[in-house]
Amino acid sequence: MSSILVLNGPNLGRLGSREPDVYGSGTLDDLLEQLDRDAAPGVTIDLRQTDDEAELIGWLHEAVDTATPVILNPAAFTHYSYALRDAAALVTKAGLILIEVHISNPHSREEFRHNSVISAIATGVIAGFGFDSYSLALDAINRKLG
Repeated sequence: MSSILVLNGPNLGRLGSREPDVYGSGTLDDLLEQLDRDAAPGVTIDLRQTDDEAELIGWLHEAVDTATPVILNPAAFTHYSYALRDAAALVTKAGLILIEVHISNPHSREEFRHNSVISAIATGVIAGFGFDSYSLALDAINRKLG
């Protein structure tokens, strides 16, 4: 059985109540249910969320050590965390898939959200489709891994 890490950064633990006009009304539990339904047979979704940059970096190191593909929503860390970028680069340099996702479309929001320090090292970027951004990333991983 294989696993996919779905990592979520700061404030995403508040999904369902935080700015539902931007992020929708679904919770992380709802997201996990959707991804479990969409996962290929034999694939386990390991969904995690943290507001702690160091913990998120540690999870990316874990992905490298266990050769696990990653779906990453870095949230606010997207725009400025070079430490997170360096850890994410370890994933892709190890030949693993790392897809950056966003629930909203950062380019249609405030200008400071237009820049991602993660995108340039990610395998791909999917944004603006709500929770379906994660499902599209999962589908891409399934296709790449066969």
